[in-house]
Amino acid sequence: MRNSAKFSIILYMLLFSITLGQTKKTNIWDDENFNGLKFRGIGPALMSGRISDIAIHPEDENTWYLAVGSGNVWKTVNAGVTWTPIFDDQGSYSIGCVTIDPNNPNIVWVGTGEDLGGRHFGYGDGVYRSEDGGNTWKNMGLKNSEHISKIVIHPNDSNIIWVASQGPLWSKGGQRGVYKSIDGGKNWKLVLSDNEWTGATELVLDPRNPDIIYVAMWQRHRTIAAYMGGGPGTSIQRSDDGGNTWKKLTKGLPKSNMAKVGLDISKHNPDILYAAIELDRRTGGVYKSEDRGETWKKQSDAVAGATGPHYYQELYASPHHFDRLYLMDSALQISDDGGKTFYRMNEKNKHGDNHAIAFRKSDPDYLLVGSDGGLYESFDHTKTWRFMANLPLTQFYDVALDDSEPFYNIFGGTQDNSTEGGPSRTDTWQGIHNSHWRVVLNWDGHQPATEPGNPNIMYGQRQQGTLARIDMLTGEVTDVQPQPRVGETYERFNWDAPILVSPHKPSRLYFGSQRVWKTDNRGDSWEPISKDLTRDQNRFDLPIMGSRQSWDNAWDVSAMSNYNTISALSESPVKAGLIYAGTDDGFINITSNDGKSWKQIEVKKLPGVPATAYVNDIKADNFDVNKVYAVLDNHKYGDYQPYIYSSNDKGKTWKSITSNLPDRTLTWRIIQDHVEKNLFFAATEYGIYFSINSGKSWSKLNGGVPTISFRDLAIHKRENDLVGASFGRGFFVFDDISVFRELSNSQMNDKATLFSVKNAWWYIPRPYLGFNDPWNGLKGSQGDSYFVAPNPPFGAVFTYHLSEGLVTKKEVRTKKEKSTLKKGKPVGFPGWKIVESERRELDSKVLIEVKDSNGEVVRRLEGPTSKGFHRIAWDLRYPSPNSILGENSSANGSGFLAPPGKYNVTMFVKLDGKIEKVSDSKSFDVVPLRKGALVTESHDKIADFWREYEKTAKRGSAIQFEVAEILKKVDRMHLAISQSSGKIGDLDNRLSKLHNDVLEMDQALNGNRSKMEPGEKTNPTATSRLAVVHRIIEYSTYGPTETAIENLSLAQIGLDKIQIQLNQNNNDLESILRRMENAGSPWIEGAPIPKNR
Repeated sequence: MRNSAKFSIILYMLLFSITLGQTKKTNIWDDENFNGLKFRGIGPALMSGRISDIAIHPEDENTWYLAVGSGNVWKTVNAGVTWTPIFDDQGSYSIGCVTIDPNNPNIVWVGTGEDLGGRHFGYGDGVYRSEDGGNTWKNMGLKNSEHISKIVIHPNDSNIIWVASQGPLWSKGGQRGVYKSIDGGKNWKLVLSDNEWTGATELVLDPRNPDIIYVAMWQRHRTIAAYMGGGPGTSIQRSDDGGNTWKKLTKGLPKSNMAKVGLDISKHNPDILYAAIELDRRTGGVYKSEDRGETWKKQSDAVAGATGPHYYQELYASPHHFDRLYLMDSALQISDDGGKTFYRMNEKNKHGDNHAIAFRKSDPDYLLVGSDGGLYESFDHTKTWRFMANLPLTQFYDVALDDSEPFYNIFGGTQDNSTEGGPSRTDTWQGIHNSHWRVVLNWDGHQPATEPGNPNIMYGQRQQGTLARIDMLTGEVTDVQPQPRVGETYERFNWDAPILVSPHKPSRLYFGSQRVWKTDNRGDSWEPISKDLTRDQNRFDLPIMGSRQSWDNAWDVSAMSNYNTISALSESPVKAGLIYAGTDDGFINITSNDGKSWKQIEVKKLPGVPATAYVNDIKADNFDVNKVYAVLDNHKYGDYQPYIYSSNDKGKTWKSITSNLPDRTLTWRIIQDHVEKNLFFAATEYGIYFSINSGKSWSKLNGGVPTISFRDLAIHKRENDLVGASFGRGFFVFDDISVFRELSNSQMNDKATLFSVKNAWWYIPRPYLGFNDPWNGLKGSQGDSYFVAPNPPFGAVFTYHLSEGLVTKKEVRTKKEKSTLKKGKPVGFPGWKIVESERRELDSKVLIEVKDSNGEVVRRLEGPTSKGFHRIAWDLRYPSPNSILGENSSANGSGFLAPPGKYNVTMFVKLDGKIEKVSDSKSFDVVPLRKGALVTESHDKIADFWREYEKTAKRGSAIQFEVAEILKKVDRMHLAISQSSGKIGDLDNRLSKLHNDVLEMDQALNGNRSKMEPGEKTNPTATSRLAVVHRIIEYSTYGPTETAIENLSLAQIGLDKIQIQLNQNNNDLESILRRMENAGSPWIEGAPIPKNR
């Protein structure tokens, strides 16, 4: 070949490969390939989470939309009996507001990003619109707003929308102020703004004239060190032309810098406005205007308190009572005289920290109130409350797992909902209930810890390092927070201070303030093992709102974290005393001698890390003493990028392992598997990721989880479970992470993979709300509002992967034809041979075969055939002994349990009727969960009885069917004889005798039907004795009682007699059929095909 020809071929191949590279190709590590690996959401809903807004359907007062501050959007169509999350797959989980279009209630708008000033809020990505009541959504822009306060739609024109955008909390700029659209949200115009720190926090329309608009602007900025909630940008303004021009309303309002403003208009006299205004140092007042805001008069000094007005302060004017106001507060304030006096709402049996309220047009005494603890309903104007205990919206900061047996417990510190603990699973039919959970420590909850090997001791933490040791046997709480020594200054504990139980000694703890503390007696006494490891700055000297600020400005640090604190701790599992301490002000501190000396590293020395980065997490490697991992976070400076780093030399040098984690996805935690050293999981602002190559690449786990922030992760080493603490949707458990240990490039490309199988617990689930009756379900008889979270599937769970789905010939052809049509080419008739071949093709199947230790097949299962990962469970039972009756019926359900012991499982695929083995066998054990109160026979003997029962039940089922079929045949034969040409007499007599014999057989099998018709008792029969045996053994592994053994024997004897009679009756029937054929009777179903004469 000539050189020019070779060059042409090489060039062609290069261009072809470039073309392929430019097209979007599926990568085996793409997130969607792992959707079949699902987490199990377990709630709880014992306490719920912060509600930011409520919208009641204007035409159906039983349909509500719930904006959850950190937990997406929920909808009910039955006044809270059941709820559906309707925003789980969108770009944000933090929600500021929800609005129903008054012109078309099917149109719903959502503003993302909570609009308060709290330290722990998520950020949004603009406004969304649904045109079908929340089934589908479209992002309509304002993606840089981050925090949306209000969306208001013109009452006569759905195309006109106003958005009050508060804008970024942690940084200046962004899309903040009032935006207007006149084309249904396609385009937006900024119609009101102020300085770069000021946004819009409230917007109301005059109901008489929607061109008259009132807006409250709010200047605020939060940094990692401080919060400033007011400034010259805060104002109340009015527009009389739909937002084109504005007038600042000042007469009668405070002259000093105002902070957060709650604003509403009277529904009875729209000339009247009410404003709740935060002033200096958490002071404030309620103001009233009777002339459309031209002049104002102070009514009282009322202001929201507790966490601070920035956290509440929304003001609602009652639609039912003139001058009745509701001021959101920790304990909600109510005024009946236009704000002159306020009284505290009844908060008994209810969570405080109120943020939202909604009214029914039809009932002036009805209220819906949203708080930090969820949603509450009152029918008597706050005298009594109903809690919606079916909204799993708890915001967990941290998670810890104990070593309880047989099932471990999960503990978590929550935002404003205490420290809670509950089981990872239960042994009941009905799963995990709110009643399985309990509060173990009050206040806000933060990082808990458990003592390895001793589930009777755990540690809980209230905010700012208020550490407690909890005796789980008694429930007693002992405060064990380290205290400064004589002459020392106060300790600075982080809002979520780190606690570390030493992997080398269970009674040894490390705890962080601005220094590291150590105890060897579970906190009875402490010793500091470091000096101050932070920058030790004066937070009031640090810049806020772009510069250093005067003491007289609107400072508020009373309900926020201390600054210059230790934020993360880790001790090497390989070497005792090798400790890492990260801080919130940009340091990683290292000691290799248990605190005798420390080395300090500034995080800015890590490549690409800002100097201000907060150390969210630090973890020493489980295997290599030299390796350590750091998770950093700079979101409190407006930087939402992920930062995960590793070091191979105890922190001397670092490299980024952030890899392909998405932009705008800040990172919270990292955890390394205790078995496979290269397997890691990362908790991020938008989900959980895993890496099988120590962070070189990451894949997201979307299965079973909504868009939500995960703030912490833990692996239970005994059970190999991964538990994620979400910040707004409770806990999520990935049962058995061993599948990730076996992932590889070659495995992902294999045709099929069956993964190792975890040992299975053997037991009968216990009743909690009832038994496993089909009419009960998981909620028993508690009603649809009762909250239940699922257990893992009962039995042995098999995980497998298909690199490609199993498709039929028709599916292959139609896919190819669709591609052809997309190219604009015609598709012709494929031919009769192909069409007929497709018709005859059997369904493709994935088949799972379970064998016992003797090599006997115990069960066959079928699994999904689509591409990707799948998990199916064997319920540890033999197949159902029930007969298959009719063409559309099947032997549903299962038989009785297989005995404990060793089993193995193998995977096959069935393609066009051909079976192919596609995996090696995987072995596993079936292990008894518990022992009963009474001594029983061996499990094998018990199982032998179950097998004997199943054989007898199968035989009885077949005999029942045959007897019923003979009766049907006899009825048909009577009709056939009546249409025959035979003589009347002999055939009729023979058939009548057969009919009576069959009825006698039926009575021996099923009982006297005449007695049974009115409900009278009938003598024992073979089937009734089988029912007695079933009743004895159905819910027990105790084994057969003597009664069971006796009744099974009697049933077998009865069936023997009936079967003898059945055989005789069948012979008689065949004889009569031959005579009927000779007599010219018509053919009947079930008879032999007649011969030609």
